[in-house]
Amino acid sequence: MENSHPVATPLDPNVKLIKTPDDEKYDIPDYRSAIGSLMYAAVGTRPDIAFAVQALSQFLNNPGPTHWTAVKRVFRYLNGTRNLGIVYRKGGEVEPLAYTDADWGSNPNDRRSISGNIFLLAFAAITWQSRKQPTIALSTLEAEYMAESLMAWQVIWLWMVLAELGFHLAKPTTLNVDNMGAISYSTNMIHHTRTKHIDIQHHFVREKIVSNEIEIQHCASEDNLADLLTKALPAPKHQDLVRRIGMA
Repeated sequence: MENSHPVATPLDPNVKLIKTPDDEKYDIPDYRSAIGSLMYAAVGTRPDIAFAVQALSQFLNNPGPTHWTAVKRVFRYLNGTRNLGIVYRKGGEVEPLAYTDADWGSNPNDRRSISGNIFLLAFAAITWQSRKQPTIALSTLEAEYMAESLMAWQVIWLWMVLAELGFHLAKPTTLNVDNMGAISYSTNMIHHTRTKHIDIQHHFVREKIVSNEIEIQHCASEDNLADLLTKALPAPKHQDLVRRIGMA
């Protein structure tokens, strides 16, 4: 793929990746090793391909030609952005910021939602995650709330890491969310007939709001940096978010 034609995005937003039918078998021996190589980059230095790798890794058992074409597209994207990296800047107040988002029921194979979260420090990303939610969300609110809870765990873990490094946070970490229903449900300790079924483990975020470790803040959907980790985006938006998470 070294001499491949570069593309502007890791995945084509117009292509839906679906499971290969059970009666179709393909022999693509390089698929697993290719995903392993991409995962190494996605976890270490390339949050811009994290969603693509998460999506493509779900087809390891029986990948088809469409999946293999999509994998090669990610390599073509990397070929055109091989000098892209995360740039941290000094100066001014270093305020940690967290962004979380969810794409409700977006997985066409099992209708589970995708959670994305990203944590910025020194004006650039230091941790990020794109993952399929463990259970099916019955509404956008539930999917967003589950994503919030996942990010709350990450924020508290980062608090402990930063404290060990001598960096003590003096105020709550701002968690940016673009869903007003999820924000209201997080900050108001009430139960509703449409949300009472939500697993108790996801209420962790409420506890951290009360303890003043996290504060929820609404952000416009176009300003939610975690959108990069929940779906394949058109080139202009993808490139804008890549720039805004500190990659240059």
